[in-house]
Amino acid sequence: MPEPPAAPSSAPASPRRLGRRLGCGAGVLLLLVAGGFALYVWAALSFNFSEGERAGYVQKFSKKGWICKTWEGELAMVSLPGTLAETFRFSVRDQHVAEVINASVGRRVALSYEQHKGIPTDCFGETEYFVTGAKVVEP
Repeated sequence: MPEPPAAPSSAPASPRRLGRRLGCGAGVLLLLVAGGFALYVWAALSFNFSEGERAGYVQKFSKKGWICKTWEGELAMVSLPGTLAETFRFSVRDQHVAEVINASVGRRVALSYEQHKGIPTDCFGETEYFVTGAKVVEP
């Protein structure tokens, strides 16, 4: 007559096996967090909240940052002569657009921009407004 199967052991798992399980779980969790963060950054940079165009005079434009260098600038928008200028802060990621803006400092320009909300770090730009095009506007 066959012997009945042995009852499962209720003894605790060995420390080595438990450590391996925890290490594997931590690795999977780390991969999920990194993948989620990468997906969030991609979505924040790919989809824009708004887009438009603003005109004025570029009063400040420079490449800034310790590790991640980005072009940052300010556009002074004046509606009527003698009124207080509103400042539009922007970031530029495209080198060609940065060259056009650098060549037009001090002249009236129209900047096309996209607004990206929720950018997680300053490595992509200090503002949520990214200029995608620039042209000189003759008075």
